[in-house]
Amino acid sequence: MKALYYDGDSRVLKNVPIPEITKGESLIKVYYTGICNTDLEILKGYMGFTGIPGHEFVGEVVKAPENKSLVGKRVVGEINIACGQCDLCRAGKRKHCRNIRTLGINNYDGAFAEYMKLPVENLHPVPDEIPNTIATLVEPLAAAFQVLEQAHIKPTDRVCVIGDGKLGLLISIVLQYSGIHHVLIGKHPERAKEVIPEVEALLPSELKGLENSFDVVVEATGNAKVFTSAIDLTAPTGTLVLKSTFASGENLNLSPVVVKELNIVGSRCGPFEPAIAFLKSQHEKLEGMISGIFPFDEYQRAFEATKGSLKILLKMS
Repeated sequence: MKALYYDGDSRVLKNVPIPEITKGESLIKVYYTGICNTDLEILKGYMGFTGIPGHEFVGEVVKAPENKSLVGKRVVGEINIACGQCDLCRAGKRKHCRNIRTLGINNYDGAFAEYMKLPVENLHPVPDEIPNTIATLVEPLAAAFQVLEQAHIKPTDRVCVIGDGKLGLLISIVLQYSGIHHVLIGKHPERAKEVIPEVEALLPSELKGLENSFDVVVEATGNAKVFTSAIDLTAPTGTLVLKSTFASGENLNLSPVVVKELNIVGSRCGPFEPAIAFLKSQHEKLEGMISGIFPFDEYQRAFEATKGSLKILLKMS
C-alpha cells in the first residue's frame, strides 16, 4: 500500500506492507484524511515521531475479528491507544495512560496511508447523514467540545476564543451552538464571518482596553507567542484554556498567572459522541471549513496549501 512516511527529516510517499492487526485491533481502508496543525508540528520535530503521521480520518472497516459487525461500516476513531492495565487506565484516565500510544503522533502509525489499524474500542460508526469529507472533522470537533467539559462556563461569564484557524473556528461553532456568547479574536475576521456569522470577530489590533476583561479565554492559535496576550486578556481569578501544542518552547513570564490567580487548563482530545451528534444534524455548518481536497499522490501540494487555509484533506483512494 501507499503511505506517507516521515523519517525524522523528510516526508516521502512509499510502498509499505498493509498493517498486520493484533488482538483487539481492526483494519481500516482510509477514505479521507485531514491535515492538522499537529501534523505540521510533527514535521518540525514534535514528539520525536517517525513513521506514518495522520490522525483525522474516515474510512471503512475491512477486518475486525473481535467485532465482525463493524466490517463494511464507515468509521472515525479516537486517537489514544491505552494499555488498559496501568493505574491511570484503571482510574478511568485512559488518554493519560502511562504507556500511551497516539495515532500518527506517538509510537503508532497513523492515517496518511491507504490502510491503517486501530483498536476496535476506539472506533465510532459514522451515521449516513454525515458526508465523508465532513466526517474527517469529528476528531478536532471533539477537541472543541472538550472545552465545555473542562471550563464549566457560567451564563454570566465573559468568554473569548483567540485564534480563527481550524480549531479556533470549531471551538467558536461549539460555543455558539451551546448558547455561549463570546468574542472570536484572529487575523481573518472576514473568513470567520463566512464560517460563523453570528459571532463577533475582532482583529488583534482591536484589543486595546480589553486587558483583564474575560472570565474564560480559550487559546487556539498554534502560536506560542500568543500565550502572553492570552494571559493579559484573562480577568483575575479567570480561566485560561490552552489548546495549542508546539514543537519548540518559548520563554514565558508566568508571574502574571500567580499575581492574577489564574486557572490554567490544558485541553486536548474530547468526546466523540457529542461531535457526531452535532454533525448528524448540523454538518452543513462545517462545509465552509473544507478549503481543499487533494489526491494522495499530490500530498506535497496539499501540505503547501495548508498555509493560510482552513482544513485541507487528502483523498486516499
